[in-house]
Amino acid sequence: MTTVPSPCINWCDINPENGFCHGCYRTLSEIANWSELSNFDKLEVLEKLETRKPQAPQ
Repeated sequence: MTTVPSPCINWCDINPENGFCHGCYRTLSEIANWSELSNFDKLEVLEKLETRKPQAPQ
């Protein structure tokens, strides 16, 4: 079974205003738990990232 790859781009910096990583737009909890998530849960996180990207100030 193929696993869903991490969206990490090695720019790990959490924005204090919204709690999202500047690189991948995940929360600290999502980053920390990524390896434990099922593929279904990983896909759910990836869907959330699409809505977070425009909201995250650069």
